Amino acid sequence: MNDFTSIVKQRRSVNKFVPGLQIPREELDEIFSLVKFAPSAFNLQHPHYVVVDQPDVKERIYEAANRQYKIKTASAVILVLGDKKAYRQVERMNEGLLQLGVIHQQEFDQTVSTVKSFYETRGEVFQQEEAIRNASLSAMLFMLAAKHKGWDTCPMIGFDPDEVSRILNVPDAYVPTMLIAIGKDDENSQHVRGYRKPVGEFVSFNAF
Repeated sequence: MNDFTSIVKQRRSVNKFVPGLQIPREELDEIFSLVKFAPSAFNLQHPHYVVVDQPDVKERIYEAANRQYKIKTASAVILVLGDKKAYRQVERMNEGLLQLGVIHQQEFDQTVSTVKSFYETRGEVFQQEEAIRNASLSAMLFMLAAKHKGWDTCPMIGFDPDEVSRILNVPDAYVPTMLIAIGKDDENSQHVRGYRKPVGEFVSFNAF
């Protein structure tokens, strides 16, 4: 528990990384191997990550993200996407349980019908909101897992989502949720952490 507490307190949004430092694909794989355990509605697993570590592509993302310097120095920049049509994968997400006998055919069929109806009757706005919600949950776990592995991050919303989607060939079913820059913190440029509200200012019980 103390180790988790340290990770939470030490994670911070980094605006300048140590330049020229590559992040091995193996380490990214280890991070994503933890990220896959993030919660998602109905276990639909809405998120998709596009890792950009190729210099020429990263330069194009830099331009589409208002030339934010953190992208220049980051080891990689990652686009976090949410799948608006994730509910269409409900059969695939549950067929393993059916084959193992954890659920029976009637329960499987009921789950598929319920989930599809739940999303389809609420429409496209809800589907987009759900994609963003679930991708955001996953993204937070990504940043904590990265810190656990010794890497620093910064979530970013200051970018042109249409242009980034075009550069990275993102299918229409996916909504860009955020960019995450990842690398090693340049501690020489580190500032004192900003003010954090005391618990009593942002927590209420039983009513606002």
